[in-house]
Amino acid sequence: MRPNDILELLRAQPFRPFRLSLSDGREFEVRHPEMAMVGRSTVHIGIPARDGIEGQIERLVNCALIHITTTELIDGAAPAQ
Repeated sequence: MRPNDILELLRAQPFRPFRLSLSDGREFEVRHPEMAMVGRSTVHIGIPARDGIEGQIERLVNCALIHITTTELIDGAAPAQ
């Protein structure tokens, strides 16, 4: 996947939450555009804190863009390419 593919999802107006599926079977949800940072070959995803404090993350997950197999809008709309 290209960095611009993820940036397009993050910059959409209005923002629509999406899910990233990786080649190893893991999936990560991005429910707010500030919870992901895109680099040249990776995307860092903030995993929300369990106590539910808005904007606070528990940890960061680093995903190589080459391992992202699909993106899917969480509300059930057609998958993004």
